[in-house]
Amino acid sequence: MRLVNSLWERLFGRAVLLLMLAMLMWGGNAVAGRLAVGEVSPMALTCLRWVMVIAVLLPFVARRMVAEWAVLRTGWRVIILSGIFGFTIFNALFYTAAHYTSAVNLTLFQGSIPVMVLIASVLFFRIRVSPVQVVGMIATLAGVIIVSIKGDLEILRTLALNIGDVFTLIACVFYAAYTLGLRRKPPVSGMVFFTSLAIVAFITSLPLLAMEIVRGTVQWPTPTGWLIMLYIGLLPSLLAQVFFIRGVELIGAARAGIFVNLVPVFGALLAVVLLGEPFALYHAVGLALVLGGIWLAERRT
Repeated sequence: MRLVNSLWERLFGRAVLLLMLAMLMWGGNAVAGRLAVGEVSPMALTCLRWVMVIAVLLPFVARRMVAEWAVLRTGWRVIILSGIFGFTIFNALFYTAAHYTSAVNLTLFQGSIPVMVLIASVLFFRIRVSPVQVVGMIATLAGVIIVSIKGDLEILRTLALNIGDVFTLIACVFYAAYTLGLRRKPPVSGMVFFTSLAIVAFITSLPLLAMEIVRGTVQWPTPTGWLIMLYIGLLPSLLAQVFFIRGVELIGAARAGIFVNLVPVFGALLAVVLLGEPFALYHAVGLALVLGGIWLAERRT
């Protein structure tokens, strides 16, 4: 037992390892979303993933939630909106988009989220940016556009965009809004806040699941679907969050946030290796612009 505890403490003391693993799990979420097509419907997947997270977390966090309830209650608006925007709507759109677009696209478009956050910070919070950061924002958006039109200007001219790509971009907008909302996060521990968001996400995803049931489009998980559910529920939804929270505690939010840039890299590589998806020249150009743009946008004067 001492050996296990020692290894656990050493692992949780290595911020870089924790953050790399978290990004790898989040990158794999797009692959899992593609694999879920035909195995479990999007809203069932969105709802059931949070059931798994709550079932695992609540026994460990319940007492702390009760102890911090007075503080939690003061931030109930932020908690509800964050759970809806960042967890429910984002995932519902993301898993729906997986039915129409590739996992490579799903992950590359997520690279636009940091730049969306920066643009919104400039517009709504009057954050000052340097010319280099402006160039970075433009480069990232250009990369997203190139991937969305598959490097074909005719698609842009006729606006014949893939609906899955459109859903993904809308999902990224909601996640950027969720990220900005974290500025007003109530002063509670990270795990208490995350568990609260998971509970909100479960409750607010129930109407979406009900719509699938009423329309007759719901597909409960097949045996393969349950395996995909286990991966999504335990790794990207839970363990990656725990690792990221711990990484932030160890090296700070600014340094930890840079690791998020690895999500499109890991996601694209996993999609090519595991799904055999093609990685075209426009993907490479788009990825280079997205990552280069993020690097420039995160530079400080």
